[in-house]
Amino acid sequence: MIVFDLCCDAGDHRFEAWFASSDSFADQQARGLVACPVCGDSRVKKAVMAPRIGAKSNQQAVAAPTPAPAPDAPPSAEMVRTVLAAIAAKQAEMLPQSRWVGRDFADAARAMHEGRAPENLIHGQTSPEEAQALHDDGIAAMPLLVPIAPPDAIN
Repeated sequence: MIVFDLCCDAGDHRFEAWFASSDSFADQQARGLVACPVCGDSRVKKAVMAPRIGAKSNQQAVAAPTPAPAPDAPPSAEMVRTVLAAIAAKQAEMLPQSRWVGRDFADAARAMHEGRAPENLIHGQTSPEEAQALHDDGIAAMPLLVPIAPPDAIN
């Protein structure tokens, strides 16, 4: 394993990354797989860095940090559970600030986009075709990542 100090072109953000070899870095860089963790820019180059010199035989060695998992490695089940729990918590925090519009979601979103209704956070139901039409017209809408029961369906 080899560690490189890298920086991006967009924001000149400096970061460290581990690779199996110098050729591995060059290959990943050429395929656009190396990106800045701050801004996401894939135009990344090696930064000037001081060489790593091994400890003298009479000094205690320092363990190298564990490299991050390969980008192609699937996430662990625990990581998936953690991310889903965070998404569900954020959604639960946002829903009380949003107004339920039921099956009128597409019409309400379009009315706000066109200035016929005041901007507001809304949530409701729409068909895939209506959602696609909103997208095609440049109206921002996205599905809730964690399903909810409509207020009128709750006992």
